[in-house]
Amino acid sequence: LLGLDPAGPCFEGTPPEVRLDPSDANFVDVIHSNAAHFPAVGLGISNTTGHMDFYPNGGTVMPGCTDLLPEMKQSEFEVIIADATIFGGCHHSRSHEYYFKSILYPTGFLGYPCKTYKSFDSGDCFPCPQEGCPMMGHYADRFPAKLKRVNQKYFLNTAADPPFATWRQKVLLQLSGAKKMRGDINLVFHDTEGNTKEYEIASGDLSQDQVYAKYLDVEINPKNTTEIEFLWNKTLFTLLWARLGAETVNITHG
Repeated sequence: LLGLDPAGPCFEGTPPEVRLDPSDANFVDVIHSNAAHFPAVGLGISNTTGHMDFYPNGGTVMPGCTDLLPEMKQSEFEVIIADATIFGGCHHSRSHEYYFKSILYPTGFLGYPCKTYKSFDSGDCFPCPQEGCPMMGHYADRFPAKLKRVNQKYFLNTAADPPFATWRQKVLLQLSGAKKMRGDINLVFHDTEGNTKEYEIASGDLSQDQVYAKYLDVEINPKNTTEIEFLWNKTLFTLLWARLGAETVNITHG
């Protein structure tokens, strides 16, 4: 049984008998995409309600959506809740879109077990544990440990645009060349179809003595990556003769 951003208003904090819960089927997985807490208006429930609960982008606000999630007084909330669909519709419907795209890009929706989204986003829960990470969406039931416990929380980030899939990678980069320099360093990923995606690794004061670490949610499947390009953009006052390169670049896949 799959819950696609199950309803939150009137169901948040209620007993299992009146809402979705793990006892409703042999296996219950849930995608939360608009689970906002009061006083923000959200259409989905924030509590875990299945064996495995996925919180893409934290489960509240989805990238690429421009819907407003306003804050309001309790009295205003009660008036507007009857027509809550005017808020958060894009965020709420993202759960359905993620599911559809997970059929074609299963490894692009890998969920990482973590206590909070903040811990996940900072890299505390990377890489996957020994038992692996489940795939959010259509193939979630293929995870061997899916029934190991209930209310398991999994986090991931998605892209802002279709097909939404991303592959989490940890980048460790050590510079060579000038001792100290200002500017920014980026990595550009190229794939077999000629697509490119550029990501910033560091900016400001750069030093060859330091190893720069960054967690990236790359929109290009590592299996289709043909080239990773190193870019250094100088600041206006950087000396013309100054040179900066990459001594080592280590990339770990999830």
